[in-house]
Amino acid sequence: MKHYSLTKFSIGIIAISLLWSCQQDTQWKGQEPIQRVSTLTKPIQLQLKKTFDLGDGIYCSNEFDGARLNGIVLSNDTLITALITPENTPINGSPWYAFKLWSKSEKNMYLKLTYLEGVSHRYYPKLSRDGINWDNLDSTNFFTDTTGIANGASPKSISMKLSLSEDTLWVAAQELITSQHIYKWEQELAKKPYISIHKIGESREGRPLNILKIGNSNDQKMILVLSRQHPPEVTGYLAMKAFVEKLSEDQSLNQKFREKYKTFVIPLLNPDGVDLGHWRHNAGGIDLNRDWETFNQPEIAAVKAFMENKVKGSGGKFYFGVDFHSTFHDIYYTINPELKGNMPGLVPELITEMGKEFPDYQPNIRPGGLDGPKISSTSFMFYTFGAEAVTFELGDNTPRPFIKQKGEVAAQKLMEIMVK
Repeated sequence: MKHYSLTKFSIGIIAISLLWSCQQDTQWKGQEPIQRVSTLTKPIQLQLKKTFDLGDGIYCSNEFDGARLNGIVLSNDTLITALITPENTPINGSPWYAFKLWSKSEKNMYLKLTYLEGVSHRYYPKLSRDGINWDNLDSTNFFTDTTGIANGASPKSISMKLSLSEDTLWVAAQELITSQHIYKWEQELAKKPYISIHKIGESREGRPLNILKIGNSNDQKMILVLSRQHPPEVTGYLAMKAFVEKLSEDQSLNQKFREKYKTFVIPLLNPDGVDLGHWRHNAGGIDLNRDWETFNQPEIAAVKAFMENKVKGSGGKFYFGVDFHSTFHDIYYTINPELKGNMPGLVPELITEMGKEFPDYQPNIRPGGLDGPKISSTSFMFYTFGAEAVTFELGDNTPRPFIKQKGEVAAQKLMEIMVK
């Protein structure tokens, strides 16, 4: 078996979770500016869904929603090797993986994750015994293959030491939150008298696109909340969930906010991609957050039609829009502050007020330019409807309690600002 060593990458990925509040001289600059691409439907590569008999009493399965596993073998008596490939190409380097392992007898095994040429490992492994409760893999059992990579670069493959038994072990890139988990959450939230669920369309494979309507006001002043355009971006979904639950609380401020503003929430904009275990795209093989100019994909076309019909039917306006995502580190992508929408200054004030609630935490903000393609959700909400818009990005490894707190504080500060 090839030797694997614990490198700066594996140590650093744990350190991110422990040291999120530490200040750095230079903040992360964010992703490269987005580029216009064709959003005409492309073919995707479907997984072979099955239970794999690896031999020696070891089994693996990807027969569940959200799974991603494209091949797996028992390489020797202590090593299992898995292949993780994307739904199509070109694609960004966000390799999602999720599958189950078990053994007829107790065994300590090494599991190696491999990817295609040009792809690096990104998501630190999560483990679960029930598919619901998840923990990070112990860092002492995580190894990276340092062969042929520059110092500090992401590894091309990783290995983990696992204890297998008859008790099923789930291995995934992030917590497994599929369409059924989200639909169930929607139903629970809709038990409140001022929250209802409405279907605004269907995904390419026919899954419902649900929207939550929160509040008792008319539709003169509206807010739009989006999540899960990109399937692996679970931390963004968790922040959105906390944000919406806070807006829905039965407190005096919340009641005043709901009487003044109608909030519409689409918690799951890409249900096909989520359930198919995609890295990035929908069932049409397209990054949905590049389709807000041409509207070729049914999911984005449904949101466009919903917003247009609301404005046309009520004569009202969208005052705020937020799209929750995940990336390497926490960051806010904002509209250029020189541009004014229906409530000028709302987003800068919101981020400033949020920052005051977290000692030793400096919000990372990246404003957009005055030029460039208007192909993302936030650009669409601002340039088409005048909504003060922000892309709210949470880091892959941001501690989950902080994600929840950040979502709640964002909702609290938004209500305070907009009610006044």
